[in-house]
Parts: sequence; structure tokens; C-alpha cells
Amino acid sequence: MLDDFQNIFIMSLKFEEVTLNLLMAFVCGLIISLIYRWSYKGPNYSSSFVQSMVLLSMITALVIMVIGNNLARAFGLVGAMSIIRFRTAVKDTQDIVFIFFALAVGMAAGVGLRLATFFGTLFIGGILLFLSHTHYAAPKKKEFLLQFHSELTVWEPAYLSVLTNYCKKHNLVNMQALGVEDLYDLSFFVVLKNKEKGSQFIKELHQLPMISNIRFFFDDEQI
Repeated sequence: MLDDFQNIFIMSLKFEEVTLNLLMAFVCGLIISLIYRWSYKGPNYSSSFVQSMVLLSMITALVIMVIGNNLARAFGLVGAMSIIRFRTAVKDTQDIVFIFFALAVGMAAGVGLRLATFFGTLFIGGILLFLSHTHYAAPKKKEFLLQFHSELTVWEPAYLSVLTNYCKKHNLVNMQALGVEDLYDLSFFVVLKNKEKGSQFIKELHQLPMISNIRFFFDDEQI
């Protein structure tokens, strides 16, 4: 009687099922890692993290197959995992999303829902790529910060005509003497008339005499 009750919670898997589940987890984990590579735009790209997502999907699938419907195994796994300490901080919120994505795919593959696993990977991955390439959450870029060194030896410096030509407005926000006679570090908030001509704007400034060390950026982006 007791043996019959325990057998209810044991799910037997054939070798073919295990192989197919792990293969599906591998394929979908590989797709997730490719989507991460194509959509990631941050400065802290990690190749080991990309590889880990493939393995995470497969390991999760294996764990789900090992647990099956056995409550004792489930509680044993929780106890074993509780002694593990993860010391690496995840700095990017999108990395956490991909970790949960890989875990969910591994769980679905582990229980044998191969169609849902593959379709869910493609569907969610497609949405991630769409949001990334359409810059859905990107702020609207209005004001840029322009900084450069210039010698102020005349009343109307040559850079003013360039600013007027390329910018809707330009406001001087900081002027700092650099310890050299007539050499200053200038900072302007500017709004370009045509954002596509930003590189041409910088090139024309660079050609002016007495202008050096030009920096033109918005937040973390710099030309």
C-alpha cells in the first residue's frame, strides 16, 4: 500500500524523452543567447553570461526531469540549493529578465512541453528584439552637451557662427580658465537643427583655429 502511494509521485522517463527534452532546452537556450547578443547595448557585455544562459536552460530542464512529481526530491533540491551562495551582483535589469527567460524555457522543456517551449522562445524573443531595435524605452534626445577648449582672444569667436548654423539654440552653461593665458574650457547645452549632421557639426568645429579637445555627447553617448 505504501509502495503504491509512493509510486504515484514518481515520473519515469524514457531515454528518448530525456534526450529530446535536453536537446530542446539546448536549442532554445541557444536562441535566447543569440537574442541577448543582438539586443544588448550596455557596456558590461559578458561572453560567459551568454554561454551560461544556454547551460542554465539545459540544467533547469534536467532538474525538472529529476524531480518529476516526487515531493521528496523537490524538498531535497530546495535544501541543497539553500547552501549555495551567489556573490555576483546582476547590474543590468535586462540580464535578470534573460535569466528568468532561460529558467522558464528550461522548465517547459523539462516537463516535455516542447511545442510551448519552442514557440514561447520565438515569440518572447521576437518581442525582445522588437523593443530593442525600435528603441521603445529610449528617452527623446533633445539637448546635447558640447564641451571644448578655446582661446578667447576676440569679441566674437569663430565657433559662434558654427553653433548658429547647426543649432536651434545654444546656451553657455560653464566657462573655466585652464591656467593658460586666454585658454578656457567651455560647455554648451545645444539643440541641433538636424541630428543626422552631428558628425559634420563636430568636424567643422574641429577645423576652426584655437579649438581643441571637443566632446559632444548625450548621457552615455559621445561623438
